[in-house]
Amino acid sequence: MSAIEAHDELLSVEEYLASEEHVLTKREYLGGIVYEMGGASRTHDTIVGNVRLALREVLRGMKCRFHGPEVKLNFSVVGAEYFYYPDGMVVCDPTDADDRFCERPAVVFEVISESTRAIDEREKRDTYHRLPSVQAYARIEQHRPEVVIEVRTTRGWKLTRIHGLERVVDLGYSGLALPLSRVYEDIVFPV
Repeated sequence: MSAIEAHDELLSVEEYLASEEHVLTKREYLGGIVYEMGGASRTHDTIVGNVRLALREVLRGMKCRFHGPEVKLNFSVVGAEYFYYPDGMVVCDPTDADDRFCERPAVVFEVISESTRAIDEREKRDTYHRLPSVQAYARIEQHRPEVVIEVRTTRGWKLTRIHGLERVVDLGYSGLALPLSRVYEDIVFPV
């Protein structure tokens, strides 16, 4: 991610949202500073599409919906507004109804790339843990069949690392599960 050219003043939330309608690249907003996001690889895009399709079946008949990387997540930390573009979110709260962004996801997904690993494993992880609605945070590897899932429990967060295409990830919310064979369908791993 690279910061857009600095201005004398921070961009307001309203200015950011208005400008989003006119830009071609996705941009995250971190307390007044706007960062352009890089493009995704074909592998990354395939994994996100696979998660979307697999969860569409699982969520059928529920009040939950999957939103992909086109939809922003809005939240506040210590009085500052933020907008991220997670790779996926399951949103089950019927009051989370703004058409431009979500505010209360139950499950958040990030597909890990080497350029975003540090942000996904530190900054975003810490942020998602702070959001009261988030019950699980899943980090999906691109180059090996592995998902790290962190599920909120009464004692804190429980981290589980799931390896292998035959495994299933329990998403820790309302019985949601995701087979890794579906997540990695059509992905060829390096030998």
